[in-house]
Parts: sequence; C-alpha cells; structure tokens
Amino acid sequence: MWTDPIVEETRQVRDAQAAQHYYDLEAIYRALKAQEQQSERLVVTRPARRPIQTVPISTNVEIVT
Repeated sequence: MWTDPIVEETRQVRDAQAAQHYYDLEAIYRALKAQEQQSERLVVTRPARRPIQTVPISTNVEIVT
C-alpha cells in the first residue's frame, strides 16, 4: 500500500510531541498554547459563518412519474 511521506512525517512529529507529554491531552494543549504565545507569527481567528439554511423535505409529497 502506498504511503504519503508528508503524512508519515506529520504522524511521527505528532507522536513525538504526544510522547513528550505522556499522551496527556491537556499537557499537549498547554505546550502548544505556550509555543503559540512565544511565536512571532500572527494567529488569525475568523468570525463564525452563519449556517446555511436548508428547506426540510416533506415526506407527504407524492412523486408522479
């Protein structure tokens, strides 16, 4: 089976970071937030988009063919 080298590298980095924090999700989150705050990069947050309104399909409609 073919494997994507970029995906494999991403998985290895993710696993290494998780192992550093003993796979504790809160510890991983805190470490990533600290890294984000120390970074010089701008973090962009966008406003939430309105959900698309849908029209419910009536089950009482008879389809004539």
